[in-house]
Amino acid sequence: MFKQLTPLVTIAIFTFAACKQAPKADKAKVTEPQAVQTTPEGHEYQLDKDASLLTWIGTKPTGEHKGVFKFSKGNLHANDSSLTGGSLEIDMKTLQNLDLVKDADMKKKLEDELNGPNFFDVEKYPTARFEITEVSVFHPGTQDAEVLLKDATHLVKGNLTLKDSTKNISFPAKIVVSPQEINAEANFNIDRTQWGITYRADKSLQDRLINSLVNVRLNIRAKR
Repeated sequence: MFKQLTPLVTIAIFTFAACKQAPKADKAKVTEPQAVQTTPEGHEYQLDKDASLLTWIGTKPTGEHKGVFKFSKGNLHANDSSLTGGSLEIDMKTLQNLDLVKDADMKKKLEDELNGPNFFDVEKYPTARFEITEVSVFHPGTQDAEVLLKDATHLVKGNLTLKDSTKNISFPAKIVVSPQEINAEANFNIDRTQWGITYRADKSLQDRLINSLVNVRLNIRAKR
């Protein structure tokens, strides 16, 4: 009987190991769009495009893919040591896969699919935009005890416009403000279907499923 069960056990173990989930991170809270402050308080800092990056990880039952987007422009505002507002524009045409560099054909196939109408449709929607609506100080050990981001200092809310949809998202971030520059980090998971990107998100597709949760890591630097 043991010999008969061994292949089944092997298959089960393989299947479990292959079912990749989104990286462990805080899940962004999504609500309807909120009002944006048109003239944030404090000094303006211009985005350092060369030092700023959006990294993404998408997962499926057979593995994961990792890549990046670059920013086309952006600015942040800060009053003393407090971030008060700002906006970032993502150049969707800069999408680049990082894990298939040794297989140029597969890399191009994946990038073409993500750039196409099933996902980001970059020819029609070449930019995405994030506009800060609220920034509050994070107090660990209170109602936000479940925050996973190490050394989080703030909770950030902002309107994310992706394709033709705008939603307000909230996530923890580590933000350091100095007279010369602002550095911000965040790492969270976001549900792409909230913006109408539903391609292969139905769990009944099994091995053809593409996880609706996408991991987003932000590394932002802005200079005064």
